[in-house]
Amino acid sequence: MLVDSHCHLDFPDFQNRLPEVLDAASAAGVGRMVTISTHVARFETYRALAETHESIFCTVGTHPHNAAAEPDMPAERLIELSQHPRCVAIGEAGLDYHYDKSPHDVQQRVFRTHIEAARETGLPLVIHARNADDDMIQILSEEMRRGRFDAVLHCFSSGERLAQVGVELGLYVSFSGILTFRNSEEIRRIAAAVPHERLLVETDAPYLAPVPYRGKTNEPAFVPHTAKVLADVVGMTDQDVAALTTANFYRLFAKAAAADAASGQALAS
Repeated sequence: MLVDSHCHLDFPDFQNRLPEVLDAASAAGVGRMVTISTHVARFETYRALAETHESIFCTVGTHPHNAAAEPDMPAERLIELSQHPRCVAIGEAGLDYHYDKSPHDVQQRVFRTHIEAARETGLPLVIHARNADDDMIQILSEEMRRGRFDAVLHCFSSGERLAQVGVELGLYVSFSGILTFRNSEEIRRIAAAVPHERLLVETDAPYLAPVPYRGKTNEPAFVPHTAKVLADVVGMTDQDVAALTTANFYRLFAKAAAADAASGQALAS
């Protein structure tokens, strides 16, 4: 079984077809999905998805694109909402200097607030990083010196140095359909160098559908295609990568592991 550690099941792409999307995921061997928060103001939507569907967990956080819309969200509010039993992480939060939808200083401040919440709750932080490697490395290094926190660099598409620093700091690295793209040799090389115990897979659905679905709406059922390429990159079988990334998921997202263990529904890994 596989886990889609990062998707956006609240997006309009899935509004009228969620049951068939979940059925397709199950048929493809994807047993768990984490639907990721992009606005704290929408937490009730994420919570409802996770409460209604046993295969879905959720997070709470503000995407860097939306940092200017939620610039003063206190860590205390993130901590409060994260107490929901189906909320297993903080984020996604981070830095995105590609689209610049929020000022850089606001993104940085909001990101540090999310780090504080992750540190205080013990929940992992889901990190978005795009075209901001230097500032990301600086903030992660500074904040880790202030106090340990767990985190994952999601949908990794940054440079080798950020991956190296992330691993040195104890972070996980998650790969999406980008790994399957023909022009992604550098990303595959980076993936090959990540310690096996730090690897995760995801879709980032509805974006970045892997080959052979590139250009189509992505969905959790497609994560096995990314996992297959990851298996080739790291020299493992598809089954071993599925077991590895599931075990890694449960280690990082310990609240999900505890919830599944309590219900007797943990995925075999």
